[in-house]
Amino acid sequence: MTRQASTPPTRDTGTPTAPPSPPAWRHWLWLVALVAFVVLLFFLPSGQPGPTTSKLTYSQLLADASAHKVDTITIRSDGSATGDLKNGKPYETVIPAQAGQGFLDKLQADGVQITGTTHGGSAGSTILTLVLLLAPFLIFGYLWWRLSQGATSRMSGAAGVARSRARLFDEERPGTSFADVAGYEGAKAEVKELVDFLQHPDRYTGAGAVPPRGVLMVGPPGTGKTLLARAVAGEASVPFFSVTGSSFVEMFVGVGAARVRDLFQEARKRAPAIIFMDEVDAIGSRRSGSSALVSNDEREQTLNQLLAEMDGFDPATGIVVLAATNRPDVLDPALLRPGRFDRQVVIPLPTLVDRRAILAVHVRAKKLDPGVDLDAVARGTPGFSGADLANLANEAAIVAVRAGRTVLSAGDFEEARDRIILGRREGSNVLLPEEKHAVAVHEAGHALVAVYADKADPVSKVTILPAGQALGATQQLPLIERHLYGEDFLQDTLAVLLGGRSSELVVLGQGSTGATNDLAKATDLASKMVREFGLSSSLGPVGYPADGGAFLDGSKGLSTRPYAEETQAMVDAEVQRLLRQAEERATALIKAHRDELDHLVELLLAHETVDGADVYALAGLPAPENRPTEGAAPLP
Repeated sequence: MTRQASTPPTRDTGTPTAPPSPPAWRHWLWLVALVAFVVLLFFLPSGQPGPTTSKLTYSQLLADASAHKVDTITIRSDGSATGDLKNGKPYETVIPAQAGQGFLDKLQADGVQITGTTHGGSAGSTILTLVLLLAPFLIFGYLWWRLSQGATSRMSGAAGVARSRARLFDEERPGTSFADVAGYEGAKAEVKELVDFLQHPDRYTGAGAVPPRGVLMVGPPGTGKTLLARAVAGEASVPFFSVTGSSFVEMFVGVGAARVRDLFQEARKRAPAIIFMDEVDAIGSRRSGSSALVSNDEREQTLNQLLAEMDGFDPATGIVVLAATNRPDVLDPALLRPGRFDRQVVIPLPTLVDRRAILAVHVRAKKLDPGVDLDAVARGTPGFSGADLANLANEAAIVAVRAGRTVLSAGDFEEARDRIILGRREGSNVLLPEEKHAVAVHEAGHALVAVYADKADPVSKVTILPAGQALGATQQLPLIERHLYGEDFLQDTLAVLLGGRSSELVVLGQGSTGATNDLAKATDLASKMVREFGLSSSLGPVGYPADGGAFLDGSKGLSTRPYAEETQAMVDAEVQRLLRQAEERATALIKAHRDELDHLVELLLAHETVDGADVYALAGLPAPENRPTEGAAPLP
């Protein structure tokens, strides 16, 4: 199937500003053209001989012929004649029709060369004369038309601003189906009811059920919200209007509202139909209150028109509005009330089963080695979205091509995952010998603390090969998908994060800049434990979540502090206490297992990368069960 985009016609042109009328002097162009035509008609030289040609009368011609002064003569069918005299000068004359044969006999007797012709001047000269005569009308007529057309185009351009920018996919064109959306069975079950309503509306009206007018799909970026909307259109086989929120906003006030009216008007004509608005938060953000210092009149007018359209059309007409956003917290409450967006479908990051299904879709066109285990790859990518998994499969193919192969191996996926998470891998020779030893001590500390901590995620791999901004990495792989984190798990995670710094203090006697990222992550986690999770005995069961989008990283944005300075001092003290306790615990574990630490450092210096099973064997502990042979996630 092919999909072709076309812009729907418009009936609502909004209220554009009228362009200036064409200049009045353009009507004088025709008079100027007429004057130029008359001038050319009288003064344009014809295709006949030039002004130096002698004009002889019939009697003079006979006298000159008798005196043998005439050399040649050319007689035309209209009675005119031209020729040359003996002295080389041209002449022209008119021969009367009564001259007859006697005139020709006399000229021949006088030695004149006689030539006859049936036409006047040459065709080229005649055409050139006509072109020159018509040129004034053509030139000035073109100028008049351009002036009139310019005013018309300005008028249509101003009116075209109000047209909807939605792309229309007719009913036979959407080729996406639910089979193309791997995983997300719960989300697909929600939107399948829309397809059933569009195909069989009588089943709902007969039972007195009113189908949802709008469905809002929310979730992190890259989880497939747009793909799911296209699948709805493909399954329902109805016209599908696709538009982004930003396409309604222009510099002219009122244009966005006009485009909203135009969009819904065209959807009503093609009902049943689907309107899909991607990134609806661009126009659906909360409206400014009366006390707001800055407001956006254009955006608010567009939102008001959208609210009126969604509340105004008849539910029985078969129009369903789909919208997608990763910022539901900023949407206007009037947009989310029942009767507009009746239903919200949350599309979270894929689970282990979903990641396995998504990977299977993205490797269909790729050749895989029999040793590739997609379950292991899926387990090694916790927190990856559908877009991330598509990028992973593509990066693995690039790694294989770089190695001169067309078949993807398990190592290609592992290298691609490290490339996405950590960055491009560098050789260990970029480090000085003492730096390489310090990195080995640091990563060995992370690994040993993770091995001996009861609740920490198992160690999958330890490496001292630099990648991106990381000089080394200790990768942990969760055995299960966690949705709830206990306090013991969080405390063990803090100890693992500070294990590298503790190892440096024990072995090297000083810290280094290598713990910068670890300290930032540990401080952020401890702050959340105190402010958001209520895990502080001093502060008590209170929660002060940071500002930010529900599906975006709000920790990097500016946040207001809804508590007093004294509370902030308590928060700082509790965060410091948690970090010191974690560091002391990590230091105690490293000192208790110093021999194992030294052996692991030697292994890292010798092999640069050590598998998690070797770390557990070195620590004298059994490796966790069901741990895949490859795939890992970085430290949280």
